[in-house]
Amino acid sequence: MKKNIVISVGGSLIAPSVDKIDYLFLKKLLKLINEKNNKYRFILVAGGGKIARNYINNAKKVTDISDTEADWLGIAATRLNANLLKAVLSNKAYKEIIQEPSDNIKTNKILVAGGYKPGRSSDDMAVSLAIKYNAETVINMTNIDYVYDKDPSKYKDAEKIKEISWNKFLDIIGRKWLPGKNTPFDPIASKLAQKNNINVVILNGKKINNLKNYLSGDNFKGTVIGKTK
Repeated sequence: MKKNIVISVGGSLIAPSVDKIDYLFLKKLLKLINEKNNKYRFILVAGGGKIARNYINNAKKVTDISDTEADWLGIAATRLNANLLKAVLSNKAYKEIIQEPSDNIKTNKILVAGGYKPGRSSDDMAVSLAIKYNAETVINMTNIDYVYDKDPSKYKDAEKIKEISWNKFLDIIGRKWLPGKNTPFDPIASKLAQKNNINVVILNGKKINNLKNYLSGDNFKGTVIGKTK
């Protein structure tokens, strides 16, 4: 029987800028999914990334939009990216993107989702789908190799973290969700994962071979959140 696994694909991996799609990344991801499709039943969740932040930031330049309105812009961006993933997966993917984690879908095909409601990010969707489909782990493909104890772009003495508990992780990123907030994993989703004993693995999604190592049970670069020695 295949093992269900949820992969949250960062929006900035799919579209590194608002006018560019990284088709080479998509080709590598598709190749890996094809290689591992006999072992895993993949559930993919697309993030909004720079497209979401661009829409939110520019809307705020025009008027004082509410957090709810900002969230809906972000959700639209995640669903655009999710539809792109579904398109490149072709007939391997379920015919529609998942818009609610409670959707009762019976299929052996790959599921693809985006965000689903204000106050909840695509990370939250990933954790919710992990709960629904009994997946022990969410892999979060982002643009960093590890979680750090502080922002490495601002602090030269920032230290990488290989394993961390949920409480310590939340101490670093904060416990409040803000629309468009850029963290390795959002705080609301983190608390949901903590409550349901789900681990999250943060990996640099640009390094597909590193993801392959993880899926193969080999050594990999990344941070495991939740499981600590």
